[in-house]
Amino acid sequence: MYVGDEYGTISVLKFHVENRELLQLPYQILWSSLSEATGFPYSDHQPVVGILPQPFTSGNRLLIAYECGLIILWDVVEAHVIIVKGDKDLHLKDGALNFKKNADSSSPDDVVQHQLEEKEITTLCWASTDGSILAAGYIDGDILLWKTSKSTASKGQEAGPFDNVVKLQLSSVEKRLPIIVLHWWANSKSRNNSDGHLLIYGGDEIGSDEVITILTLEWSSGIETLKCVGRVDLTLSGSFADTILLPTTGATSPDEKAVLFVLMSPGQLNLFDCSTLSDLVSKEEKKVSLSAKDFPVELPTVDPSMTVTKLTQLHSDGNLTELLQETPFFKKLSAATSSGASRWPLTGGVYNHTSRAETNRIQRVFIAGYQDGSVRMWDATHPVLLLLCVLDREVKGVNTVISSASVSKIDFCFQTLRLAVGDASGLVRLYDFKHSDMGNFHVVTGTKSEVHELAQGQGPTCRAVLKLLDVRVRAIEFVNHGAKLAVGYENAKVAVLDMTSLSVLFLSDSASVGSSPLVTLIAKRFVHSDSNSKSPKQSELPENRMEELMFILTEDAKIYVIDGGNGKTYGSGPLHLKKVSTAISIKQHPIFRCN
Repeated sequence: MYVGDEYGTISVLKFHVENRELLQLPYQILWSSLSEATGFPYSDHQPVVGILPQPFTSGNRLLIAYECGLIILWDVVEAHVIIVKGDKDLHLKDGALNFKKNADSSSPDDVVQHQLEEKEITTLCWASTDGSILAAGYIDGDILLWKTSKSTASKGQEAGPFDNVVKLQLSSVEKRLPIIVLHWWANSKSRNNSDGHLLIYGGDEIGSDEVITILTLEWSSGIETLKCVGRVDLTLSGSFADTILLPTTGATSPDEKAVLFVLMSPGQLNLFDCSTLSDLVSKEEKKVSLSAKDFPVELPTVDPSMTVTKLTQLHSDGNLTELLQETPFFKKLSAATSSGASRWPLTGGVYNHTSRAETNRIQRVFIAGYQDGSVRMWDATHPVLLLLCVLDREVKGVNTVISSASVSKIDFCFQTLRLAVGDASGLVRLYDFKHSDMGNFHVVTGTKSEVHELAQGQGPTCRAVLKLLDVRVRAIEFVNHGAKLAVGYENAKVAVLDMTSLSVLFLSDSASVGSSPLVTLIAKRFVHSDSNSKSPKQSELPENRMEELMFILTEDAKIYVIDGGNGKTYGSGPLHLKKVSTAISIKQHPIFRCN
């Protein structure tokens, strides 16, 4: 891996696979050495803005672009300069090709001499499959196609400028947008290595519509015969963020079957099929538009709006992981995933079914709650998340909508495979992943408890809804390996529920914890096993007694401790800071001896 810095130095990094770390190798390309070798010594260091290995040179030749506009092709093995481009004396043998939106293709023959001031390079790419043509984009909206030499100059020969270059302009106006992105892919039907398509973002008139432009270029007899035979404008539906072209140059698949992914703010991903460009060119269409396809987003954040998330590790505790995989929901999911693995069309930085097939285990799950009340769960074992299920607000068999309030808190118990969802209206939903094919549906309120028979389902089942208060749920946590559920409300009241009987054990009194809103709570179990270290109050407790405590943090930065069994407050008052503060979170320290 080559890394260039702001001082003009290029370093080489190597990834050590076994130790999974980056190592810096004892090889550097210094700006001072290159500027002296090129014969164009600049007084100041020039930042590196681009590094491209030349194709089909086994990584032995490296093209380096500097901010000042200087371009150098460097032989890594021989350690000398091969060619230099972009010095101040620029001879444009082909003039400037203005590819305006409604203009005919042109190929001027005039020889024009330009005084090239320091033009800042913004982006670059190879514009041929063999690395003989380089496309460089500049901050003033120009694009220069440089012809690079494949012959190695002798060590005694002075490296100098090579003036075979063509300037491209998308607009003839004086003030244009900088060239932000350049991509190239070849025309698979071409008989040489040069004809193809140049993708451009930028370079148009300031204030014009935001588009991505694709020029189809031909120069069958050399770069001096360059002409544009087609232009395509891809209209964007949002603000441009980034783009990637698949497959890229060097891929085994035909380059003409390239697919363009365009990322736009706020998170919209569009897909353009570029395989039809040659057909459009053959019809002599000067300006056409390709329609975008909305690429399905696996992890929505805006539509609907994501309000809360949780990443849970499915701990490998003995045979626990194996037992979880035998539950109806996960067993069906694993079978469906394995059977569909062969239909996945992409390879590389995507979900790897081959590696998963070795273990067939879900090790991590990512859960998100949304503003519309829905909940989604993904398999987060691998870098690319796989959607497991979407939990809507309807209970099958009961014919009722649970709640449309925004999800405010979620917790997942990996021992019992239960999911608790709290929302802004004070409603708590309980989902069961282990027993998804049978059971009853419980409705628990402050005054009554109802039981309904559930129809057999195919996925996670909502086992119960609890509505004790009409107050936003600020905290929710499974306690004692999922035997209990603690719910903290915005008014600082705490409810504890028994997960076996789905009944309320207690609802604390908010008067005992002040009037400040609750931020969060932590529920922990402590073992009293050392009688020599007991306080007077603790001395009344029997040996090895398991004690459950709940630590409640309020917005005024006070911490209250209550008994997890009955809700009574511990001590004479809360723990608090000497200075008036606003609390935002609390975290358990590992020195606590708890279970």
